[in-house]
Amino acid sequence: MKILQLHCDLVEYQPIKKEIASAEEAPLEQVSVPNSILMLVSVEEGDDESVAKKVAEDAAKTSKQLGCDSFIVYPYAHLSQSLASPKKAMEVLKSTEDALKSLGFKVHHVPFGWNKALSMKVKGHPLAEQSKSYAQASATVKPKEVVSEALKAEDTLRSQWFVIDLDGNLTPVADYNFAKNRHLEKLKNYETAKVRSVQQIPPHVTLMKKLGIADYEPASDPGNVRYYPKGRMIKSLLERYVTQRVLEYGGVEVETPIMYDLEHPSLASYLNRFPARQYLVKSDEKEYFLRFAACFGQFLIAKDIPLTYKQLPLKLYELTRYSFRREKSGELVGLRRLRAFTMPDCHAIVRDMDQAREEFPKRFELSQSVLRNIGFDDGDYELAIRFTEAFYKENRDFIASIIKMHGRPALVEMWKERFFYFVLKWEFNFIDNLDKASALSTDQIDIENAQRYGIQFVDESGAKQTPIILHNSPSGAIERCIFGLLEKQARVQKEGKTPMFPLWLSPTQVRLIPVSQMFVELCESTMNSIEPKGIRVDIDDREESVGKRIRDAEREWVPYVIVLGEKEAARGASTVPVRVRAKGTQLEMSIEELSDEIVRETRGKPASYVPLPKYLSKRPNFESITS
Repeated sequence: MKILQLHCDLVEYQPIKKEIASAEEAPLEQVSVPNSILMLVSVEEGDDESVAKKVAEDAAKTSKQLGCDSFIVYPYAHLSQSLASPKKAMEVLKSTEDALKSLGFKVHHVPFGWNKALSMKVKGHPLAEQSKSYAQASATVKPKEVVSEALKAEDTLRSQWFVIDLDGNLTPVADYNFAKNRHLEKLKNYETAKVRSVQQIPPHVTLMKKLGIADYEPASDPGNVRYYPKGRMIKSLLERYVTQRVLEYGGVEVETPIMYDLEHPSLASYLNRFPARQYLVKSDEKEYFLRFAACFGQFLIAKDIPLTYKQLPLKLYELTRYSFRREKSGELVGLRRLRAFTMPDCHAIVRDMDQAREEFPKRFELSQSVLRNIGFDDGDYELAIRFTEAFYKENRDFIASIIKMHGRPALVEMWKERFFYFVLKWEFNFIDNLDKASALSTDQIDIENAQRYGIQFVDESGAKQTPIILHNSPSGAIERCIFGLLEKQARVQKEGKTPMFPLWLSPTQVRLIPVSQMFVELCESTMNSIEPKGIRVDIDDREESVGKRIRDAEREWVPYVIVLGEKEAARGASTVPVRVRAKGTQLEMSIEELSDEIVRETRGKPASYVPLPKYLSKRPNFESITS
């Protein structure tokens, strides 16, 4: 059990919303408790009644020291990476409260499983703030979490923050006028504060459930989600599209393992250079880690290839399903930040910095184009670029050329010394409805890892040289793209406009609604003339009113809806009334005109089948799972 103990003049809390299904029932009213000891408690795996008794016994000593006999036992899941199940946590918390009461203390119970507003006034004496840890006397010692030196460095890293203009000039953020770019200011605030935890549910979580796309998987590790048919189709199309674009760019696709030896010399060294927490797996008394990127596998392949300058740049590519990072529990939310995610990774092996500067803009342009075609406008994201002071001074014109491709000022993080394996890194950051920034596309100039992994090439003179590696993800994590699209449409909805997916990602592109069962056959013949063109069509043949079926199509964001009845049958359906969601109107169109419009708008994108049975009467209701 982990406890953060605070001696307070006043504590006020109010349950706001249930966070889990098994949350305790509680009144939605503010509670105020004066002069008390607030115990923020994380119950861990293995904690039991014996641990609760230890807590109470220690609390008796604390009470005597502080002259306070009032305790608030406050469930707080953010102090540990090894949390007990909700059921077990509630049992241990109750045991803790009972043990405290048995010693004569006043105990204030705080409901478990809620998002709560919390404020406190902590006393200023030396013992007012204490951190404590308790475990069973016979508890098995758990393996120590592997935390990289780079991640530790991030917590203490002192950066200089600037805004860079299109000419490469740097202005300290404190002196920059953000009046014309509030999103860039939000990115600055997020990055400089370094607070990644989320205190409320972002809109995309509600939408991903309401639209039957994805949901949390309670039987898995937090940060793993399950996808329903519509979500799986959207994710698959995005995966295929990004892969298609990387292969067009010249990527060479490979596939590598998800598990690597923790003691491998190159890998162990790289772990400490990458800012991520790892999952560990034990097999045959050896420890392995789950990959957090495709880097290791691709670097090990590159090491074994006999390369010459003629083959460079070599662009190795893998779509990792999945990469794993043990993010802190307080940072996990919806599709924005996960512990298992799908990352398109394209590493270019280049001969030297000149070739790196030549290749870098191509990948920047590729990333811009990929995001644009996924459904993001250029104004939907802000550029952050990070480099060392020495690299900036030596490459100012090159950096300015990247900013010019972006077309507007960007946020800069600059270091006096190099802490990581790269000298330059950029990210396109989407700002969500909670003003949190999330990186989508990224690229890096890595000057360490070719040496670390023993990657070499033969130059024109026959001498062996060490190359430079570029790390690019043209889209960022696929899950985060879905997050960004949903957050964008939540913003659209808030502005009173009509939300919708890009046409090529819409699970159903055309919905046919027969006025009655008599016209289902007409819908079938219409579907048979549209479907062969690669268009996703379904038929709402349910025994519901036409109005309800139209409203259901609108709730599903169906782009085109056609109601077919007696009038359309009489004229042979030469033209039909098409409800066009994007225009908010109904148009008379021929089926051929509609098909041509859809084919034109989705040209160059991968196609797929309707992810559910074509007849709505035969569909299981996945949306009901999340309601």
